[in-house]
Amino acid sequence: MKKYIVYVLYSDSHNQLYIGHTNNLKRRFEQHNKGRVNSTKPYRPYRINYHEETDSKAKAVKREKELKFTEGRRFLRQFI
Repeated sequence: MKKYIVYVLYSDSHNQLYIGHTNNLKRRFEQHNKGRVNSTKPYRPYRINYHEETDSKAKAVKREKELKFTEGRRFLRQFI
C-alpha cells in the first residue's frame, strides 16, 4: 500500500512554514532545498519540522488543508 506524507518545512532564516504532501519525502525535501519549487525557492534553506503518514492521498490532502488554517498553525508552532 502506498503511503502519503504530510510535511511541514521551516525556514529559520525567514521564519516561514511550508506545508505540503508527497509520496516521497526525501525527494520532495531535496527539491525544496535545491530551489526546484517556485513557492519555496526564496526562503531556502529548509528543515523538516514535522511530518505524518497517511494511507491515502485524499487523507493527506485533507490533513494538509487542516494544518494550513488557524488551529493547525497553532499546533505546528509547537514544533518550531
